[in-house]
Amino acid sequence: MEAEAVLIRAVAPEAAVGISGATADGARAAVDALLRGGAEALLSFGLAAGLDPVLRPGAVLVPAHVRLPDGRRLAADPGLVAWLGGGRPDIVTDDLLHSDAVIVTAGRKGACFRRTGCAGLDMESGFVAAGAVAAGVPFAVLRVVCDPAGRTLPPAAVLALRPDGGIGLGGILVSVLRRPTQIPALIALGRDAARARAAARRVLGTLFAPAG
Repeated sequence: MEAEAVLIRAVAPEAAVGISGATADGARAAVDALLRGGAEALLSFGLAAGLDPVLRPGAVLVPAHVRLPDGRRLAADPGLVAWLGGGRPDIVTDDLLHSDAVIVTAGRKGACFRRTGCAGLDMESGFVAAGAVAAGVPFAVLRVVCDPAGRTLPPAAVLALRPDGGIGLGGILVSVLRRPTQIPALIALGRDAARARAAARRVLGTLFAPAG
């Protein structure tokens, strides 16, 4: 999403950034464009859903593997994982699950965790991992948990996603007018998203801190 891209651009303005808009087509197109542009490594960056119930909003994930829906596990580059903080006690390196669909309910998150043991889930990292492997370039993942395993997302949260990476305020408003009872859940999600972005900003600030 554009809000996550802003975080990367702030610390690495020369980096090529692709925005998926949380769609399969967008993720494929972004990966293809980066590889055609000569990218020598790929990083899947942004927020993620928590699957491990012990992880709270703001938990930082640097998975050693990305697990695809067909069960394959694609290994992230060990050097990149180490650079991103893998091995530190505050960094979670358990696998990340890729999903082609939005996982909304706490029940489905729990089922995914029991089936795979993955720490978190997103909708882009599988395309990044598969594209990098096919192109013969290294990849890694840096994700921060936004919605924890025990939370079911309100309907407006899904309608908020726009394919261009922006936020669809009109869709949110219509959904809230139809179901105003979801307002407290939206407020909680907004707080957790802010906490997750603050954690991402801290990690990026450490990685790209000026030398000297």
